[in-house]
Amino acid sequence: MGTFDTVPISEVREYWDARPCNIRHSPEPVGTRAYFDQVEDRKYRVEPHIPGFAEFSRWSAKRVLEVGCGIGTDTINFARAGARVTAVDLSSNSLQVAKQRAELFGLADRIEFHQADAESLDSVVQVAPYDLLYSFGVVHHTPHPDRALAQMRRYAAPGGEAKVMVYNRLSWKVAGIVLRSGGRIWDTDDLVARYSEAQTGCPVTYAYSPNGARRLLEGAGFRVTKVAVDHIFPYRVPDYREYRYVRTWYFEHLPRAVFRRLEQSLGWHILLHATAG
Repeated sequence: MGTFDTVPISEVREYWDARPCNIRHSPEPVGTRAYFDQVEDRKYRVEPHIPGFAEFSRWSAKRVLEVGCGIGTDTINFARAGARVTAVDLSSNSLQVAKQRAELFGLADRIEFHQADAESLDSVVQVAPYDLLYSFGVVHHTPHPDRALAQMRRYAAPGGEAKVMVYNRLSWKVAGIVLRSGGRIWDTDDLVARYSEAQTGCPVTYAYSPNGARRLLEGAGFRVTKVAVDHIFPYRVPDYREYRYVRTWYFEHLPRAVFRRLEQSLGWHILLHATAG
């Protein structure tokens, strides 16, 4: 697997400031209730495994540290469920939208927002024990994921849990990216980074095998208790951009049970459950 360890964190910040994750999930004016409702509906429609992975209701009256909150969809759901959330993101533009969301839904008193680099989290967020460390699709976008996870480990309460999603190198999506490039397997790392997100050209995107993802967390001092694979995007992209959900021809008539088995073997998301060790 290639490395992006020489990419400056400023380049990563600029990329996510230019287009915060999921910012175009609704055509409504950004910051309105209709906008946020549609963003949430779209996110969990396309990635329905997230609520089951996060288990929002489990964390009522608990402390949650979310590393990479983006525009705050999961953040809000942790707070709605009764958690006290510390939400961190590298992108100031993402945080601005997330804060608007918290204010609009009357949850600002349950969420503490910080702009921080996950690799030096303790320079911004006071080290304290958290019941859940949560990071969905984030640590693979920082130049040194091992440093980010080592930082997160410092915030684990005794008996605390971690839930982390990283991208799967052995996935349907990576196979599609490589095939569309003409089969340039030797360029897999750069191709995955370029096409991993809706906005092309992400400066850092690591992808792991499930065993590699396990080793990544274990190297930071976590004890991984479960590894699962999920999520294949089944829709035609031109329709999806127009907020229509039309399946591509090769998924259109595939039985649901067969599609689920495919997701659970070749999905883009590796879902890691861990404890503080």
